[in-house]
Amino acid sequence: MISIIMLVCFFALMTGIGLWGMGKTRTLGDFFLGGRTMGPWISAIAYGTSYFSAVLFIGFAGKQGWLFGLNALWIALGNSLIGAMGAWLVLAKRTRRMTQNLDTMTMPEFLQERYGAKHLKPLAAAIIFFFLLPYSASVFKGLGHLFEAVFHISYDVALLLMIGFTGIYLVLGGYFAIAMTDLIQGAVMFIGAIAMVMIVYARGGGFVATLKQIAQNYQNHIPSAAQPSVLTILSVVFMTSFGPWALPQMVQKFYAIKDELMIKRATVVTTVFSAVIGFSAYLVGTSAHVFFTPDKLPKTASGAINFDSIVPILLTQLLPELLLAVILLLVLSASMSTLSSLVLVSSSSVAIDLYPGRIETESGKDKSIAMMRFLSALFVIVSYFISRYQFDVIVTLMSLSWGAVAGSFGAAFIYGLFWKGATKAGAYAGLLSGLITEIFFFYLLGPAQSPLAASLAMLVPFVVVPLVSIFTPKTDKIVLDRAYKGL
Repeated sequence: MISIIMLVCFFALMTGIGLWGMGKTRTLGDFFLGGRTMGPWISAIAYGTSYFSAVLFIGFAGKQGWLFGLNALWIALGNSLIGAMGAWLVLAKRTRRMTQNLDTMTMPEFLQERYGAKHLKPLAAAIIFFFLLPYSASVFKGLGHLFEAVFHISYDVALLLMIGFTGIYLVLGGYFAIAMTDLIQGAVMFIGAIAMVMIVYARGGGFVATLKQIAQNYQNHIPSAAQPSVLTILSVVFMTSFGPWALPQMVQKFYAIKDELMIKRATVVTTVFSAVIGFSAYLVGTSAHVFFTPDKLPKTASGAINFDSIVPILLTQLLPELLLAVILLLVLSASMSTLSSLVLVSSSSVAIDLYPGRIETESGKDKSIAMMRFLSALFVIVSYFISRYQFDVIVTLMSLSWGAVAGSFGAAFIYGLFWKGATKAGAYAGLLSGLITEIFFFYLLGPAQSPLAASLAMLVPFVVVPLVSIFTPKTDKIVLDRAYKGL
């Protein structure tokens, strides 16, 4: 009953924020970037809440916590130091300045203007559309199953609830609504994550005692031959930590920050937030070695370990009803923030990057904002059908999504920020080599080694882009002078 009351209040608050955001949104820039007026706290928390979703809390932390043991904490460390702090320190200032110089709002727009390549934008937009939309559907799917288990309602109804309320505040309020709800959701995530670890580890006999039990039981539960290699651990850390540097829904947060003076404060806030959320998730995931034995783990119909059920079952057994309701809101908050960012970026690939309607009326009303709202709503609906009907090709795209997007954009984006010698041909080669590498190694190594395939897809373009750039025509000086003005 407590969970239902808190859930109703939460949804009512999100809807109210959507209506508030609608009143502040007049132009496409307002809808997509909040008019580039976001302060450090809002920008930092928006980055962190987009980084972590139900995929981390429900599936990834349970799986890696069981298979990696305490080595899973290296993932949390990498995410906070590289994925959060490193991204803000290295990318934020240049991204904010250069996108403003070039008057761009999206990753495809930036690549087109930075390299003077008119066909680069539709190619990049297509990659975003085909891979981020299925990824957003995978988050809806995980959240739907969680609500099915907790509230004992059908998966279809759970999906409709999640998609309906996410669509309402996103379509109405755009980035203003997303940023404000992220701040509230981030507070819920921060408090809930700390409380979750404290209670779970208290039930294990104390923090230090529980860690000792995890280390001891891991050796008994996972045979030496089945324990992950150093290469496997490093590939997961690299994929989840360096990947966000090139994911459009993450980089967008740098575009929207109010001014560069706020970046240092945002860096500190993002790092602390990411460390708390990441370590909390994996500490709970690894504690499964204290509260489960291999024969007591939840299983799928085929008899395999159901990693998605480990953390929900553990929390249901250990947490009091009130805190369980808070944790449910934590997972919901993480997922809705990630989903809204994914849908916003996916719809922008059409409304901004492919739709030639970015003009204003005499009253100053941006005509293309209607298209953006329409496509955001449409993409939310499409996400429902993808989540509801798990076609094989969609499941494959979900598995490929992180590596395909980060591999395609990473080198072209980062070289574009820092090296004037990167050329149009180099950027094309970077996009295509990253995408091809991901697909090739994903099928060669198999889904179990998808982190390694994704890591290779991110690394290969960093060699390809400079090699191609050395032997191809340089970018026009006028384009470069405009992009690097003030840098």
